[in-house]
Amino acid sequence: MPDFIFVTCQIGAEGVLKGELARHWPALRLAFSRPGFLTFKLPPDHSLAEDFDLESVFARAYGFSLGKVTKSARAGRFSGQYDGRTLEKLAAGVWKAVEGRSVQRIHVWQKDARAPGNHGFDPSLSEEASNVHRLLVEACPHPENLARGARHPVRPCKPGESVLDCVLLAPDQWWIGYHRANSIPSLYPGGMMSFELPPEAVSRAWLKMEEALRWSRLPIPRGARVAEIGSAPGGTSQALLARGLWVTGIDPAEMNPAVLNHPRFTHIRRRSTQVRRREFQKIRWLTADMNVTPKFTLDAIEAIVAHPRVSIRGLLLTLKFTRWDMAEQLPDHLDRIRSWGFNVVRARQLHHNGREVCVAALQQPFHRKPFLGQRR
Repeated sequence: MPDFIFVTCQIGAEGVLKGELARHWPALRLAFSRPGFLTFKLPPDHSLAEDFDLESVFARAYGFSLGKVTKSARAGRFSGQYDGRTLEKLAAGVWKAVEGRSVQRIHVWQKDARAPGNHGFDPSLSEEASNVHRLLVEACPHPENLARGARHPVRPCKPGESVLDCVLLAPDQWWIGYHRANSIPSLYPGGMMSFELPPEAVSRAWLKMEEALRWSRLPIPRGARVAEIGSAPGGTSQALLARGLWVTGIDPAEMNPAVLNHPRFTHIRRRSTQVRRREFQKIRWLTADMNVTPKFTLDAIEAIVAHPRVSIRGLLLTLKFTRWDMAEQLPDHLDRIRSWGFNVVRARQLHHNGREVCVAALQQPFHRKPFLGQRR
């Protein structure tokens, strides 16, 4: 059993992640750290299963660490920097590190180069990672063990499959590990779901909502009514409308005409505090993404969900941190959401998130409030 685990995260979130793990896993000891990548030494008597849950909001991907493979090379992009023999030696080193372990899938990804939004950087699965993935598939000593679809670099694996992890920290430094797929993020290389922004999307908020819906798996049926607080200019609304939902966008700013003219979209051009509660009477799902502090967001949501005429079954909220130390209050924020009657509450820093987290909350089973007469 390996003595170390690796964890990848958004650049800038390392301190918050270390504090989170210190609270939940006090026996872990930091071993190696680079922006966006950390390893921890496990206690000698640990009994972690291959599909262990780190229970971390800020860990994007993690698994058991088997060390690194290196080859001296001048710094630069993978393309054109290595000759064939160098690549072959690196690939051989990867398979030597996992010798004796059954590998069904291969996940390869690069450590983030910068924080999201820094000079337009957007975390994603790169061409370099795809090239290394192809190389490792071709060099696999036991290709008969690879699962169906293993030759595709971004196709998600199935729960229960054993996964070889290869994190590209630098052109001449690859860190190797493994995990057994279990949670939704663990099915994808680096915990990053691969999908492209549709050409008709009016903003990149479409990506954030699409990832949130796939990660949370909230049971929102087609035809359900969703209220979106902070809807302008409409990227999030487009993602919801594409799933066959009826969307009420609440925002004092203008909506893009492509969204405003959609037959299942209604725009209430006001702040949420100015909207009559009867507008929420038929709403069962609520989303919010506002450029305000978490307390302001939660105050606005509580004023809606606590009203006697409103019966909300589930929430998808974005909580933004103007400073990283504000993330230390996240457990209190989640407890506050639970106090509203949502007994399933989870949080994750999505790979399309900036300095923020997504919170999914569900009332399970759902108890609709009794109708209490005509009230605002």
